[in-house]
Amino acid sequence: MAKSEFELTWQDIEIGAAVTEPGSAAAYKTGDWKSQRPTYDFSRCLKCGICYVFCPEGCVRQNQKGHFEANPYYCKGCGICAYECPTRVIVMREEEEK
Repeated sequence: MAKSEFELTWQDIEIGAAVTEPGSAAAYKTGDWKSQRPTYDFSRCLKCGICYVFCPEGCVRQNQKGHFEANPYYCKGCGICAYECPTRVIVMREEEEK
């Protein structure tokens, strides 16, 4: 069982932060440090997928209703999806402190 990030010590980290197994990068939630997050008004969504095409992180996926949403654990808040959306479904909001 993998340790949580708070249980890791310096001895648990690979030298040079090398990737030692395939697919291990998915375990890192790279969107934790973002300052903005996308919010959606799906009533105007055309389900065109332009946000999916332009997302540089590949974190936008289609949900069960056919709308496209960014995975908050991997979205870095760049706002390209909001900029490219033709109907302005996506609005970037400041990330709140937890």
